[in-house]
Parts: sequence; C-alpha cells; structure tokens
Amino acid sequence: MASIAENISAVREEIGKAAVGCGRPAASVSLLAVSKTQGPDKVREAYAAGQRDFGENYVQEALSKISALPLPGLCWHFIGPIQSNKTREIAEHFQWVHSVDRLKIAQRLSAQRPANLGPLNICIQVNISEEDSKSGVALAEVADLCEAINGLENICLRGLMAIPAPSDDIEQQRLTFRPLAQLLQRLAAKYPQMDTLSIGMSSDYAAAIAEGSTIVRIGSAIFGARS
Repeated sequence: MASIAENISAVREEIGKAAVGCGRPAASVSLLAVSKTQGPDKVREAYAAGQRDFGENYVQEALSKISALPLPGLCWHFIGPIQSNKTREIAEHFQWVHSVDRLKIAQRLSAQRPANLGPLNICIQVNISEEDSKSGVALAEVADLCEAINGLENICLRGLMAIPAPSDDIEQQRLTFRPLAQLLQRLAAKYPQMDTLSIGMSSDYAAAIAEGSTIVRIGSAIFGARS
C-alpha cells in the first residue's frame, strides 16, 4: 500500500498534468488535503511530505487536531456546513472558510475574528446543482451576497466554492462548473481580490481544472478510505 507521501506526490503530478493539458501552469492549482476523520498522525505525515493546506468539515474534530499540531506554516481550511454557534471557534482557529452561504454567518465571522490574526479568507458556497440536500446560495443570488459581504471588516472575500451533483461524464462535469467559473470572472472585475475557485474533488478535479479551478479538495486519494 502506498504511503501518504507517495499518494501526495502522485496526486500533485496528476493535478499538474491536468493543468498543463489545458494550457495552465501546473502551479496555478493548489492541493487542499481533506483531513476530516483522519487522525493527527496522518496529518503530520502529510505535513512531512510537504503538504501545508488541510481541510476540515467538523469543528470539534478539527480543534483537537489544530491543538495537537502546532506546526509552522500549517494552514487550516474549514469546508463544512457552518452552524451559528460554531462561528467563533472557526474565526479564531482557521485561516480559510470555503462554506459561507449567508450574510449572518459572514457577519459573525467578521465580528469574532481576532484582530491579531489578520483577515479571514472566505469563499461563498454556491449550490451549483440546486440540490435540496446541499448547503449553498443559488447562483443568481451570489452577486448580492458578495456586495453585502465585501465591506465586512475582518474578512477577505476570496472566491467561490461548490460541490456539484455527482456525475461520471467529464463533459457534464465541465458544463456544471462553467457557470460558476464565468460568474467568478465577472465578480473579479468588481472585486479584484476574488481570485479563488474552490472546485474539484477526487472524481471530478480534471473537469474542474479545465474550467479554472484554483483549489482542488482531495481526501481519500491521499489518506485512503475514511476511518
């Protein structure tokens, strides 16, 4: 069985190939290692292999890892649904939040972000496939939410995130991602700091990269099956 270091190397190589294959620099796509349900030992092993960005879905689980791993340069991304009673812990312990889908959450994150940590980078989660079971704002409502969020003091609006409905058809995957990528281009003309498109997971990252993804979120291909 391949080690975590070998898996990271293989995933990075595939990401680079996918980027170069559609005319983009390999370094234009970052790898976010999804470490939810994985223990601190596995995160430490990935860190030793050069991985610095880790994504977590559950606040309490993440906090135990964050306290156990005071490693220089380690960057924590919150990528799960956000409950109002968890915003303080997220604001105090994460550098990125990918899953903001309403103004109230953004306001709480801004108000509760410690000033000494600098602005919290956030992405707006878009329900790109309009699934009732998924969090996210409708595509048509994103521009208004961006306008409301952009002036908040302690956060930096960086981009958009989505988790589309599963599909094995790469052309369908691309068609699903495309409106989101086009919307980000329009928003970036108004908000130049919006440079991040957090789309693509193990099953669809090639399509996401072809449509402009800047962060792909990969879990099992790095750490193996979830425990």
